[in-house]
Amino acid sequence: VQLVESGGGSVQAGGSLRLSCAASGIILRLNDMGWFRQTPGKERELVAGISAAGTTWYADSAKGRFTISRDNAKSTQSLQMNSLRPEDTAMYYCALGLGARTRGKFDYWGQGTQVTVSS
Repeated sequence: VQLVESGGGSVQAGGSLRLSCAASGIILRLNDMGWFRQTPGKERELVAGISAAGTTWYADSAKGRFTISRDNAKSTQSLQMNSLRPEDTAMYYCALGLGARTRGKFDYWGQGTQVTVSS
């Protein structure tokens, strides 16, 4: 299984970025998917998730600003991030797993893509 993120970069506060994650080696439609982020010295935190059935959930910090989506036919998931804030600066990781939301555990992870938001 391989997950490859793209779309990170630097943006000013208030701007937008769209992260994408391409998956291979797995039947994507069966899996829950998610986006996590991590900054140095802090634990990795869930930003948004989307179940195999398409149900979405978000961290409070992401609600109203971020939108997660998936395209099973293309084996991709995306995270549209609007109204970005400096505190959104982090390494963002794509993850997936069978029944991940229920189990509380994602099994596969990408290498991450850096998002930097300047004030």
